[in-house]
Amino acid sequence: MAGGLWVRSVESMSNADSATPAEASAQSAGPSVAPSVAQSVGLNPNAVTERIALDETSWVDVSRKWIVGADELFDHLHEHTAWRTTQLLRYDQMVEERRLSAGWQRGRPLPHPVLADITRAIQRKYRVEFPSFGIIQYRDGSDGQGFHRDTDMRWLDDTIIAVLTLGAQRPWLLRPRTNRFLNHLGAGRNAMAGEAQGATHDLAPAAGDLLVMGGRCQADWEHSVAYRKGRLDPPVGVRISLQWRAARKVGEPFRGPSFRASVGYGHGKAAPAD
Repeated sequence: MAGGLWVRSVESMSNADSATPAEASAQSAGPSVAPSVAQSVGLNPNAVTERIALDETSWVDVSRKWIVGADELFDHLHEHTAWRTTQLLRYDQMVEERRLSAGWQRGRPLPHPVLADITRAIQRKYRVEFPSFGIIQYRDGSDGQGFHRDTDMRWLDDTIIAVLTLGAQRPWLLRPRTNRFLNHLGAGRNAMAGEAQGATHDLAPAAGDLLVMGGRCQADWEHSVAYRKGRLDPPVGVRISLQWRAARKVGEPFRGPSFRASVGYGHGKAAPAD
């Protein structure tokens, strides 16, 4: 993996036996399900988190095989989720986004019971609260997302965005905003020529991997799910991702022409620091 300073943290992301008051508050705020629900999908107690320090104020945590039973969860969500298409304003017209989306909000039934445990684990680890999360399906290589920041969160100086991948492995690129005009540069063994566009990292998450972007990552860095167009061997399979987002209201809010544009993820809030 090109670029970045790796800092190893030998730490499980699963639920701990004890919690600080802030952690307990975040845990109690998460979704709940009856303990009698049997499931073969769950948190991997042996998962190790590695932190990439992108710069002095931005970082991304990478946890490989963070859940077990990822294929079962993928099958369930792929079959039972009420997928929808969405549109966005591009220049002077509405265009259909090249992906399908869905979401969950507090008070509604969860798409799968294990998502209660997953949500609480991320909340407790990062001391945030998520009243909702988003789900995106990339049907094939023609679906993807160009480089962008989640500016609709508005408060970009201290954010948490967690992304859980299910299904096919795809290029997942990061670049500093200072590289956004350097199309001749790029990193990542999975990125096709011309699509890396100044990327310094390709995290390429596989099924069950968890990525968490934090700090000023949304202010100073951009991320992308690179398109994989054309005839590829083997063909690009379906990828599903789940996203949890939260922002602390510090610094100055982002102001621009697109900050009000909804991307269907919902907004979380940070738990009080202690």
